[in-house]
Amino acid sequence: MSRIAFNKAEVRRKHLRREYVPLVSTLLASLLSLLPIIVSSPIIPDFAVLMLVAWRLLRPEMWGPAVALPLGLFNDLVAGHPIGQSMAIWTLLFIIFDIIDSRVLFRDYWMDWIIAAFAITGYVFAGWYIGTLMGNTASFGVMLPHLGASILAFPVVARFVLALDRWRLAR
Repeated sequence: MSRIAFNKAEVRRKHLRREYVPLVSTLLASLLSLLPIIVSSPIIPDFAVLMLVAWRLLRPEMWGPAVALPLGLFNDLVAGHPIGQSMAIWTLLFIIFDIIDSRVLFRDYWMDWIIAAFAITGYVFAGWYIGTLMGNTASFGVMLPHLGASILAFPVVARFVLALDRWRLAR
């Protein structure tokens, strides 16, 4: 009897791990913006969007565009973005990813990195543009170190997501 109970608990734990590891890892990446890191120019990547893009490119069947709304709201609230910025941009990125998935039959590591680079560039540009609409007078050149660091950090985040996915699906 105890072996059956142990198996049920183990199955329940594996089910929770399979369902919630991507969600929790993305939420934790959003919480990284709360760390007290002070820099004079924006160079630190937005790990929330990197984690989101990495999960979406690794497991396209896992999340639909509707998931981007609550995740984006959480990121907006935690990171201090205007409410709706991450919600709109992340949803738009997911829709674009769905279009790319319907058109491209095969993707490899390099193609994922190129897609991620375009997605990150669009995210950074959209965030900068929303800032200019709200009165920011900084040129886009200020965002170039942040953009470069984000694109170069994507493979590291993608490897981390791959390791999380292997652990998530382990028996």
